Amino acid sequence: MRVPKRKSEEFRKYNRPDNTPVFVTQEGLERFKRQLARLEKELPDLIAEVQRTGAFGDFSENAEYQAAKYLLRRTHGRIAALKDRLNRVELIAAGGKPSGIVQIGSTVVLEGKEKQFTYRILGSPESDPPKGRISHKSPLGAALLHHRAGDQITIDTPKGEIVYHILKIQ
Repeated sequence: MRVPKRKSEEFRKYNRPDNTPVFVTQEGLERFKRQLARLEKELPDLIAEVQRTGAFGDFSENAEYQAAKYLLRRTHGRIAALKDRLNRVELIAAGGKPSGIVQIGSTVVLEGKEKQFTYRILGSPESDPPKGRISHKSPLGAALLHHRAGDQITIDTPKGEIVYHILKIQ
């Protein structure tokens, strides 16, 4: 007899966790820890709900049981993902090192098309472009890394090339 495989097991086979560092600020680390604590606090209630709905019988046609199991599996998955992230965290220094080179944690003032932009280069979990926080993996963030004030960078976009001048690095 063959044991059936769930879609999530198939998905995990192709999306194994990597060992790349997760760059976050101290605030981001605290947010991860709060999320983990909240999810772990919810876990006993979810387990009790699965047990309660399982008592109704006939698991295959019990929609409440299926929904409770889904929430429990989802919560376990989120807890595992957060623990994995926390194991790979590398903190971004608050003040950074004033090296004059753009690096993760730097705040960069750019000029492009007669406008000035200010961006802080952070890790992917904390990126929020409307608030001026971009990922070091984004096209602009990756292009800025390892450049100095006064350098000119060019980004290829679907609408054409965009040229930026680095005015200041903080």
